[in-house]
Amino acid sequence: MHTLKSIGAVVAGILVIVIFSTMTDVVLEKLDVFPPPEQGLFITWMLLLALIYRSVYAIVGGYVTAALAPFRPMRHAMILGLIGTAVSIIGVFAGWDLSAHWYPIALVITSLPCTWLGGKLKTK
Repeated sequence: MHTLKSIGAVVAGILVIVIFSTMTDVVLEKLDVFPPPEQGLFITWMLLLALIYRSVYAIVGGYVTAALAPFRPMRHAMILGLIGTAVSIIGVFAGWDLSAHWYPIALVITSLPCTWLGGKLKTK
């Protein structure tokens, strides 16, 4: 039973991050703030904006994961962060030509600290 709750807590954190990030991307594209994905994203202020809101969502995801964890909430938040780091590493290679190179690397670097912070905020 604890295993399913643990998996559910991490999946909930992933869903928060993915759904909020995707929804924000779509809204910014519909408002013509961001170009369509196939055109790529190379303008620094746009990438900084995306990094900021994705970091906030990663913090929220870490918080949600820690809140739902049946035990050891920080461990669950760290697992979420490690999954985010792994997915971001894949994203570096998959999206290398879709944005300035610093952006996907920044996502790799910020994944774990952001989810850690979210878990820490919950456990205080």
